[in-house]
Amino acid sequence: MIKKLFQHHDWMESFLVYKNPKVISMLFLGFSAGLPILLVFGTLSAWLRVEGVDKTTIGFVSWVALAYGFKFLWSPLVDKLPLPFVTRAFGQRRSWMLLAQLGVIVGLVNMAAADPVHQLQAVVLFAVITAFSSATQDISIDAWRIEAIDEEFQGAMAGTYQLGYRLGMIVAGGGAFTLAYYYSWPSAYLIMAVCMLIGPVTVFFIAEPVRQLGERELAVEKALIEKTDSEIELPGPLQRFKNWILAAVISPFAEFFARMGWFAIVILSFIMVFRISDITLGVMANPFYIDIGYTELEIGLVTKTVGPFVTIGGALLGGVLVMRYGMMKMLMAGAILVVITNLLFAWLANQQAELQWLVMVVGADNLAAGIATTTFIAYLSSLTNQAYTATQYALFSSIMLLLAKFVAGFSGLVVDQTSYTIFFIYAAALGLPSIFLIMVLMRHKTAENLEINQEFVRES
Repeated sequence: MIKKLFQHHDWMESFLVYKNPKVISMLFLGFSAGLPILLVFGTLSAWLRVEGVDKTTIGFVSWVALAYGFKFLWSPLVDKLPLPFVTRAFGQRRSWMLLAQLGVIVGLVNMAAADPVHQLQAVVLFAVITAFSSATQDISIDAWRIEAIDEEFQGAMAGTYQLGYRLGMIVAGGGAFTLAYYYSWPSAYLIMAVCMLIGPVTVFFIAEPVRQLGERELAVEKALIEKTDSEIELPGPLQRFKNWILAAVISPFAEFFARMGWFAIVILSFIMVFRISDITLGVMANPFYIDIGYTELEIGLVTKTVGPFVTIGGALLGGVLVMRYGMMKMLMAGAILVVITNLLFAWLANQQAELQWLVMVVGADNLAAGIATTTFIAYLSSLTNQAYTATQYALFSSIMLLLAKFVAGFSGLVVDQTSYTIFFIYAAALGLPSIFLIMVLMRHKTAENLEINQEFVRES
């Protein structure tokens, strides 16, 4: 155990991590996860506008994507509720994954069959089904990714997942637009539904991870049930339902705080602030490119073509670096890189609108984002208890976005009251709290490892 805690791999071992069959599986699961989101968001908005739907209505329709932000609400069901017949055949994770993927396919096929002009309500209804199913798929894939392999491989799992996810988004974005141009939007959505078959096929090839409650988890659940039993007496069926709620919904949160103690507050604070800097910058990035003189063609070429592939490269590199140097060091490196690349935008704001500068800054920003995101996903994965993987990871990923999205909403106000240069310095400064909290996390991790090491020596 101690060897695992302190071991770093050489470069060859670090790169060979991508040969692991489970790591390779994440490429296909990531594709299945990344494909639907644009089909109920940006790509759908374009289809509706082409059909003459007014912009106000299109804005309201975009709310269907809120399903991704509230997925933690039904994640306990994915964690604990078995599906009749299907779970017995495929296991908890694979059964929910399969159900969600079939839900996405059904939603896309029916969206293709509906006319947005005369059947807009039907299009919206099936878009909601697609978004809900896609968010459910995310919950089950995240849980499988964490449970299927040891923690030291989570960086590579996250990197391959991002690669597949980005490829799925490229197909659902540029691919769907191309199909719509040469054929029609219904044809594009039907072909996207066919592409989603990659998900169910992958489910048949991967193995269900082994999960079981440990003594600590059982103790937490027993304590919760006994406490409420002494305070509230209910009839039989209601008592069983109450016990299920305690085990599936309350226990995952209680277990995390019981395991981490007061330090849980520090961890949750870090999760909350880590993405603020890059999300805040992202809101104003495209308006900035236009305002300083770049053309739509240049912006599209660099940010929608070059950028995603650099992000993919950064994501895969991040998986190797986590394996080589360890998670905490790369978490710090990623946070620092995000701050530095935000400052590059402040520099760009004072340059002429030349294409090479845009390529350099956007490339650096996407590379940093790929490395930082892979490491962050691996870190969040390491925090979960495998008895409650789906619920705890869904909670962490939701907390990650809450404050960041709120703060990012003031981006335009900051630019209007100051300038782009000041705004980008402000966005970079928003990354400083995460660097400070990583230092606290690293100190705590060092102390924890030292304590484990001393205990190991005493036992020896």
